[in-house]
Amino acid sequence: MAADAKRRSRSQQVCMSGKQQSKTTTVIDGVPLSTVLDEEMIQRVVHGFYEEIRHDVLLGPVFNNAIAADAWPSHLAKMCDFWSATLLRTSRYAGRLLPPHLAVPGLGEMHFRRWLSLFRAVVERVCPPEVAAIFIARSLRIAHSFCLAVAFNRGEDTIQVEPILEDSL
Repeated sequence: MAADAKRRSRSQQVCMSGKQQSKTTTVIDGVPLSTVLDEEMIQRVVHGFYEEIRHDVLLGPVFNNAIAADAWPSHLAKMCDFWSATLLRTSRYAGRLLPPHLAVPGLGEMHFRRWLSLFRAVVERVCPPEVAAIFIARSLRIAHSFCLAVAFNRGEDTIQVEPILEDSL
């Protein structure tokens, strides 16, 4: 019985032209994804965020040293693919997000905190609250995962790495 209810919550039957079709609702972290989130919104978030990053006093030099000026269009497309795969469950992103970050010397919690602050500001400006909340929740988990990986890669004690909480930004 519970399995049937779960299946019904993940999809709904709709009648179109006399035919029944199954329309799947994507569920992120137990929350049905708003239908207003689409590729265009993801593109606005990604492009707006990296525009902020490139001009930021702390993060601008890190990103601008790591990404050549002529490589930015490719990087933006890759990040749009990443967020599309992450939130819309497309299969467009096939890369590995972590290795380039591990190669950045001195990357630390202050960088991730700033990244999260800028990201939150952009998604709150671009997205309705329910979509912004999904972006923010996912970005907090990504940041924590990266902080753990950076610490581990440097041989540091990962037990001491605390998650960055939204209310601490």
